[in-house]
Amino acid sequence: MLTVRQPAVAGMFYPADPTVLHQEVRGFLDQVATAGPVPKAIIVPHAGYVYSGPVAASAYARLQAANGSIRRVVLLGPSHRVGFNGIAVSGMQAFATPLGLVPLDYEAIARIRHLPQVVSLERAHEREHSLEVHLPFLQEVLGEFNLVPLVVGTAEPQPVGEVLEILWGGPETLLVISSDLSHYHDYETARRLDAATSRAIEGFRYEDIVYESACGRNPVNGLLWAARRRDLKVETLDLRNSGDTAGPRDQVVGYGSYAFSE
Repeated sequence: MLTVRQPAVAGMFYPADPTVLHQEVRGFLDQVATAGPVPKAIIVPHAGYVYSGPVAASAYARLQAANGSIRRVVLLGPSHRVGFNGIAVSGMQAFATPLGLVPLDYEAIARIRHLPQVVSLERAHEREHSLEVHLPFLQEVLGEFNLVPLVVGTAEPQPVGEVLEILWGGPETLLVISSDLSHYHDYETARRLDAATSRAIEGFRYEDIVYESACGRNPVNGLLWAARRRDLKVETLDLRNSGDTAGPRDQVVGYGSYAFSE
C-alpha cells in the first residue's frame, strides 16, 4: 500500500480545490517575467499565497523552460512545529497536494541516510508548511518530478551544505530553499532589515544571517555555504513584504526570491 503524506495546509495557505489552485498559481506565474537562465537553486518564501505567492512566482517562472528536464527537486525548509537537531527525512512514498501525488526519490534519500546530521523523523513533516506550499508551484512549472523533502532543525551551515553537495547532481536536479525574511516589524524597519539580509545573500555571507533575518536561516545558510564553494552566481528576483502584497503595514513579514546559477 502506498504511504502518502497528506496536505496539512490546503484550504488555509493555498486553495484546496485543484481547479482554483491551478488558476491561482498560473495567475501568479503569468504576472512575472520568465527571461533569464534556468537556476540551479532558488530561495523562495513560504507564507500563504495571498501574501508571498507573487514573490515566489518570480523564481518559479524561471523554471518553466526546464519542464521535462528537471526530474529531481531537493526541497529544504525550516521546522516550525517540532524542535530537533539535524535534517529530517521522510519515510513516505509520496507527498500529496490537490494537484496530485509527488513521488519521493528514495535512491537520492538513501545516499544521505548514513550522515550523522540526517535523522528519520516523520512528525517533523506531518504538519510542516514550509515544504508543502512549494509543491503546487513545482507541479505547475515542472510537471512530473521526484522529491527529496528535508525539514531542517538546528543545524550549522556546513552539515546542511554537505547534504546539498551529495545531492547536487547535474541539470536534472533543482535545489529549493524555503524561507521568509524578517517577521512582525513595521514596514520601514522590515525594508531596512530585509535589504541587509538580501545583501548578505548576494554576498554569500551566511555568517551575517541570524534567526531574526530569516526563519529559514539554517537551510539558507547551508545553500550559501555550498554556493560559495562552487562559485555560483546569485540574482535577487524580488524583495517585498506582506505590506506590499496583501496585509497591513504595522506588522509585516518579509519575502525574497533569489536565483542561483552555475
